[in-house]
Amino acid sequence: MISINFFKRQFLQIRQERFSVYWLKVGGLRRILQLPLYVLAVPVVIVIRLISPFFLVRMGALISLRIGHFATNTELYLCERDAGINVPKQRYIDLFHLAHRPICNRQLAIMWKRVLHIWPSWLLDPVILVNRMIAGGTAHEIGDNSQGDIDVHNLLERFPPHLQFTIEEEASGEAGMRAMGIPEGARFVCLIVRDSAYLETLFQKNQLEFSYHNYRDCDIQNYVLAAEELAERGYFVIRMGVKVKTALKTKHPQIIDYAVNGMRSDFMDIYLGAKCEFCITVGTGFDSVPFIFRRPIVNTNYVPLGLLSTSSRQFLAITRNHYSVSKNRMLTLREIFDGGVGFSYASSEYEAHGIKLIENTPEEIRDVVIEIVKILSGTWQPHEDDETLQNRFWEIYPCEAVNVSNGRPLHGEIRSRFGAQFLRDNRDWLR
Repeated sequence: MISINFFKRQFLQIRQERFSVYWLKVGGLRRILQLPLYVLAVPVVIVIRLISPFFLVRMGALISLRIGHFATNTELYLCERDAGINVPKQRYIDLFHLAHRPICNRQLAIMWKRVLHIWPSWLLDPVILVNRMIAGGTAHEIGDNSQGDIDVHNLLERFPPHLQFTIEEEASGEAGMRAMGIPEGARFVCLIVRDSAYLETLFQKNQLEFSYHNYRDCDIQNYVLAAEELAERGYFVIRMGVKVKTALKTKHPQIIDYAVNGMRSDFMDIYLGAKCEFCITVGTGFDSVPFIFRRPIVNTNYVPLGLLSTSSRQFLAITRNHYSVSKNRMLTLREIFDGGVGFSYASSEYEAHGIKLIENTPEEIRDVVIEIVKILSGTWQPHEDDETLQNRFWEIYPCEAVNVSNGRPLHGEIRSRFGAQFLRDNRDWLR
């Protein structure tokens, strides 16, 4: 029998180490309490196997801990289903559960439940595990998309968004915008700049699990120039974020620091991301919301460069400069990939190669933002050699690259653009 001292030790460790241990302990305790469900799952799995020649039941988990995967992977699953990709040829049903706690965004979970069969984890998880324990269960697993959160089949331009707001949610969203000071019909842009505050808070003692990609952190103040330029052009700019390290330093009344003003909510995160004119990002979780709602996206400071979002004509990007300590200069585009850092996922990899990532200047960010504004308004006038520079960029860029872990392509048809002014100002970069 489990002693009282056992439970005392668990609660003491949870109190000392907080969040990360809490979820590990709860997960382990949940497994113990679910033992009767595992027994009951055995006949369920047998029935599922018996009916499979006539009707296939597949099961899987949604990545509900991180909004980037919760939004994008799920939407691409639905797009692939519509396109007949990675789906059975017979009659079937796919059952999901939300595999991770805490759920990163409750509103997104509510909306996914409208278009997917999402069952309680306590009920479906035992069936999935028992199915895996009995040989021959692979056919009953939903599996992964073609490439996780990458639209390698260019499906976002073929199919409309799968999520919609109810009449009541539309009213709540509009009321939320009025409360923020955004007039009806006003154009607004979402701005999301990654720092490590959110993950440090979420995982606390276990923060090293995600600190390996702190190389993606950027200085929000470098975005003030672009935000104020947009505001002068009549846009409202909403700085997004669940938890951030510093406030955005500006006094312009049309720039709203929603991440720190106390008005943030799971619902408004989704509503704003779905309704914005476009999103300015550094390639981080929130931009998956405008992504799945087919909003234009401007990627700035984007690294690793080899993983640019290239599947849509609504994507525009610039990257950081890669400074080589040994060469005492910036690397060219070709050198970035030849030198082995074009696909680097960890800060330690850049350090091992002696590479310092130099953030985009406020002017570079402003220029690419104004480029998307002009493109969307139909007023963009390219320079005479812009297309030559653009073609040169994509000739060097490894469009045929594959994921080394599974051999799947990282890009489909290249439809995005790289920032024109950045290429004009960095012609030697394309040598």
